[in-house]
Amino acid sequence: MKEETKTPITHVRTVGVPVTDQDRALAFYLEKLGFEKRLDAPGRWIEVAPPGAATTIALVPTHEGVPTGVETGIRFTTGDAAAVHADLQTRGVDVGELLRWPDLPPMFEVRDQDGNGLEIVEQT
Repeated sequence: MKEETKTPITHVRTVGVPVTDQDRALAFYLEKLGFEKRLDAPGRWIEVAPPGAATTIALVPTHEGVPTGVETGIRFTTGDAAAVHADLQTRGVDVGELLRWPDLPPMFEVRDQDGNGLEIVEQT
């Protein structure tokens, strides 16, 4: 039997998303997605998050080796994917098709102002 490795690491605090313009990105996440600003530090380290979320998104300036327009792998949850999908469409957000696959919760893709892919998944 394999012994489990223990770690003192306990949580995911922040995930970075590359952006070309931090002010434009901040406006997108606050105004279009309804997130809240958690931090805007000198030197321009900006973190946003859904209200009440423990993990934040850092809006990291793009630079060589860190391109925008990537699939971030970030999945946000909601209680009603169809309602959020419809709301984001009315706000002019670039949303993909609402997917309803057997045995999986409804989900859809969102693209931010730089084309970075994010997923919104219904939590059942």
